[in-house]
Amino acid sequence: MKWVTREHVHVDRTAIPWMVKRFIDPKAEFLFVPVEKIDEVVKKENAVPYDAPGVELGHKGEKCSFDAIIEKYKLTDPALLGVATIVRGADTDKPEIAPEAAGLDSIMTGISINAKDDYEAIKNAAPVYEALYSNCKLVLIREKYKEELGKMDKKQKREFLRNKVKE
Repeated sequence: MKWVTREHVHVDRTAIPWMVKRFIDPKAEFLFVPVEKIDEVVKKENAVPYDAPGVELGHKGEKCSFDAIIEKYKLTDPALLGVATIVRGADTDKPEIAPEAAGLDSIMTGISINAKDDYEAIKNAAPVYEALYSNCKLVLIREKYKEELGKMDKKQKREFLRNKVKE
């Protein structure tokens, strides 16, 4: 699949390539163009448009484009839904909905500014989203195994949690 969005990526437009490659299509290709060229590229490349004015996979109400893709592709992974809350908070200027949101906004600003182009930005952003995903998994695992973890020493907890996150 080819996907197309506006150039000069930031939060949503760095998060979506990570999510699409991780959960929908590992071979997906992404194109970044001036907003006025999106329709042309959609037709020419048979690409899926996202996070652009008037497209199906864009902002709707309180939700951002990341949410729209989760809904369209029926993604239900609880840790991914945790990442979605963080992305939504950072992308919709509502950092109060997730404590990590303000930091994510700052990190993606720095990545975008320091990258030579949008392709380098999404490459550099991917490990950040992977780390957020692992942390969201960790929160869920800690809650699920709260009792068992209470009986372990620090070293045992760390090993147990590392193994569970990798599952």
